[in-house]
Amino acid sequence: MGNMPFVVSMLLVAIGFLTLIARRNLIKLAIGISIIEMGVNLFLVSLGYVRGGIAPIYTYAPPEAKTMVFPTPQALTLTAIVIGLATTALMLAFAVVIYRHRGTLDAGKIRELRG
Repeated sequence: MGNMPFVVSMLLVAIGFLTLIARRNLIKLAIGISIIEMGVNLFLVSLGYVRGGIAPIYTYAPPEAKTMVFPTPQALTLTAIVIGLATTALMLAFAVVIYRHRGTLDAGKIRELRG
């Protein structure tokens, strides 16, 4: 049971990659990239977990506390969430603009040059 978060994060990344490989719709590609981001965020949080650890707030740490949760992966994850949200919004905005200009969300048809 101790490795379950790592297994779930690998599954999320694998599902995201399968979505990127198998789908051609731009909205589904954006969803696949978001699923990969969620898997990486879960992996980062899992790296910082310490069994029996307390929150890394030093002013409220009890004197008998021996281990604290490593705070750096949590800070990286918060940053990654914000960047992921902005990236997803940008991808969806591009999809809307492409649909308005080309009339399709199929990535294969978008790559074709208009002469």
